[in-house]
Amino acid sequence: MDTVGEFLTRIRNAGVAKHEKVDVPSSKLREGIAGVLEKSGYIRSYKVVRDGKQGIMRLYLSYDQAGAPAFTAIERRSKPGRRYYVPKDKIPSVRSGFGVAILSTSKGIMSGDQAIKENLGGELLCTLY
Repeated sequence: MDTVGEFLTRIRNAGVAKHEKVDVPSSKLREGIAGVLEKSGYIRSYKVVRDGKQGIMRLYLSYDQAGAPAFTAIERRSKPGRRYYVPKDKIPSVRSGFGVAILSTSKGIMSGDQAIKENLGGELLCTLY
């Protein structure tokens, strides 16, 4: 089961339906992706509520003045059946720098720009713009 793909699909669907917030099961990987989305401005904020099990993460989506979601597209790049790794010099520039690439590196989940600054490559999880 592709948990990251499900996570991104829930965010995409909530944006199209113009929901203010979306609840998803929490994990360290999803929290890392949500942190990058928050720093990039694609979501307003997120918080994690711990319970006896996995925990729930609530994401508050960001919209522009016209009511459109802050993102146009979210694309899953690395999949469970076909992992996609990129070296530090091949990290893609999404929409000429207007989008963000999210990578899983040896130092955690980070954006493509941050990975380039830290001179790291890794698994390209997704791109969004």
